[in-house]
Amino acid sequence: MFMTKQHRLGLVDGMLIAGAATVVGATAISALAYRAATHMSPQLKQKGQQLAISENTDADNAWYLKQLPTERRIVTADGLTLRASYIAPKMPSHQAVILAHGIGHSREQMIPYARLFHDWGYHVLMPDARAHGDSDGHVIGFGWPDRKDYVQWIESLVSELGDSVKIVLFGISMGAATVLATAGEPIPDNVKAVVADSGFASVYKMAQHVVHHDYHLPAFPFVPIADRISQLMTGTRFLKQDVTLQLAKAKVPILFIHGRQDTVVPFDQLELLLNAVGGSAEVYVEDKAPHVKAFAQNNGPYRAKLQQFLNQTLNAD
Repeated sequence: MFMTKQHRLGLVDGMLIAGAATVVGATAISALAYRAATHMSPQLKQKGQQLAISENTDADNAWYLKQLPTERRIVTADGLTLRASYIAPKMPSHQAVILAHGIGHSREQMIPYARLFHDWGYHVLMPDARAHGDSDGHVIGFGWPDRKDYVQWIESLVSELGDSVKIVLFGISMGAATVLATAGEPIPDNVKAVVADSGFASVYKMAQHVVHHDYHLPAFPFVPIADRISQLMTGTRFLKQDVTLQLAKAKVPILFIHGRQDTVVPFDQLELLLNAVGGSAEVYVEDKAPHVKAFAQNNGPYRAKLQQFLNQTLNAD
């Protein structure tokens, strides 16, 4: 078809405008998705606490209240006050666990695990992650800045309980990513074991999965744009928040737990994590369990594997 120069220029202008509109639209959608995924208002924090409590049994919630937990606090390098519940063991003990909850929840999500460890004679520390529960902050860290927070929690627990304390880090979902990333930091020798239930390998890969699975959008260009938005807002790109790089530096033994039916953190994330481990690792897979439901669905084998792993690692020296 014959086109005049004016028509050709008009077509080019139209294509440029359409392209610009596409970029602007993608950027706007990415910005909205970034905020939805990372921002926690006071109302959302409260809903997260309510959700965490509602997911527990009445018996577990009643047990927690009867323990009369006391509060512990730390102030992070960026000025946030983070809060945690501490439950003392019934008898003198040199074993302690620091628990880490999942995204959009609070410390109360870890009550069933707190009860388990308390029954085994552990000191129990249950922090609210930054931007969750009663802790300060409104930007979710997805486990990455949280790793530095957990180094502080470890140091505070050693300071309180003494140099002979043996510490286990235990997390689920985002909390699993938190404790795995923490393992790659310079941490006191008191940390003897890490348990990660339903953890993910990198924030960037999880963002790709969420955009595709939850929003039904292509990962490109939305995730790369959100990655740059993260850099502008927090100073850190999703692409740099890689748990596998931390695992290569980790020296503490790790137990990985995952449900084969997990659609929130896909099962293939487990292989990525295992391939990255620089030290020793064990695996427990629950074939029928969805996300973070292995303990609830098959309590006996879960407890047995966990106890075997902890007996082995905590008594190694």
